[in-house]
Amino acid sequence: MHLFYTPEIEPHHVSFLLSEEESKHAVRVLRLQPGDCIYLVDGTGGFYKTEIIDAHPKRTSLRVLEVQTAYGTASYRLHMAVAPTKNMDRLEWFLEKATEIGIQEFTPIICEHSERKEVKVERLAKVAISAMKQSLKAYLPKINPAISFSKFISQVEDFGGFKGLAHCVDSEKKYISTAFTKQSNYLLLIGPEGDFSEKEISQALDAGFIPISLGDARLRTETAALATVLEISLLNR
Repeated sequence: MHLFYTPEIEPHHVSFLLSEEESKHAVRVLRLQPGDCIYLVDGTGGFYKTEIIDAHPKRTSLRVLEVQTAYGTASYRLHMAVAPTKNMDRLEWFLEKATEIGIQEFTPIICEHSERKEVKVERLAKVAISAMKQSLKAYLPKINPAISFSKFISQVEDFGGFKGLAHCVDSEKKYISTAFTKQSNYLLLIGPEGDFSEKEISQALDAGFIPISLGDARLRTETAALATVLEISLLNR
């Protein structure tokens, strides 16, 4: 199945013209011909079966055959707020896998102990698009610009749903499985390599976040983040 990301397409369209970049990929790389079927996703739940009418390397034209809206809609909504890793490859790896498993929103949070202060959202968007296509999903996660921890906390105090905070300080914590509500909204905070500061932990607790445990092992940032994504997915099956 050949899948293309085309955010411009809408359910009422009966025909569609691929961009020059996508047309070149379809004709020059995939060697597709008139009569071949390709599938389009718009990133917001639309899944389109189309037929190539004119295989032009700059403007391939398509006929829309079938449209499915809300394709593969999840029964829950997960927002991951993760401190960017020093090595960006690790953060990109996490976002790729999280998109494949299921995540609706991602925010890089800059913490006191963060070694990386800047994040290129455009690069992360490309990673998420590729993962969405690879996993045959029709929803693209919303990727927010990097934001300071304090500012982020102030914006989500009224978040309606489960708010979890994963940190390494010895204290009373709960496993996600014992604290969450099924088919709900979830917001999980994962800190940097040096963990959240005491001030940040206090801010999060004051804002209603629940300390969560991911087990006895001390995990890397990207591993801890992916573990929570997977656990939320499994618990909602």
